[in-house]
Amino acid sequence: MPAVSAASTEGGFYPPSAFYFKVVFGNSANSPDASFQDISGITSEMTTEDVAEGGENRFVHKLPRGVKHSNLELKRGIAPLTSPLVTWCKSVFEGGLALAIQPKTIRVYLLDEKAQPLRGWVFVNAYPVKWDVESFNSTKNEVAIEKIAFSYSYSERLK
Repeated sequence: MPAVSAASTEGGFYPPSAFYFKVVFGNSANSPDASFQDISGITSEMTTEDVAEGGENRFVHKLPRGVKHSNLELKRGIAPLTSPLVTWCKSVFEGGLALAIQPKTIRVYLLDEKAQPLRGWVFVNAYPVKWDVESFNSTKNEVAIEKIAFSYSYSERLK
């Protein structure tokens, strides 16, 4: 039986694995902030409006209103203060809105075994809206985790 390759995943025979991915903030392709444990929130949903049929009570039409996106959530071990992502988050959350928030473009790539992008998503005008440190527990031996949620204007699938 032949080995499964990236080409066979592209041909639709096997879905790609979800554990090998890369995150890029702005133009910093080789940033130390590219390592994350978990990414969630790559979601688009069409909102609808219910309109009752005039004079005909049996029908309710669902008309499209627009697309909404959930927040993009990234999860990783707590990073040092020198991290560019931590610096950005600190300026947003601890700056008291004294300075304008600087949105960035965030790119997420699902990679193959040769570190080449299989799929990609771009999140435009993203900025942090939540910075959460998970609870500490003295009875467990786990890595201290931070979660950062980003709002964004829109997203596009690249591949």
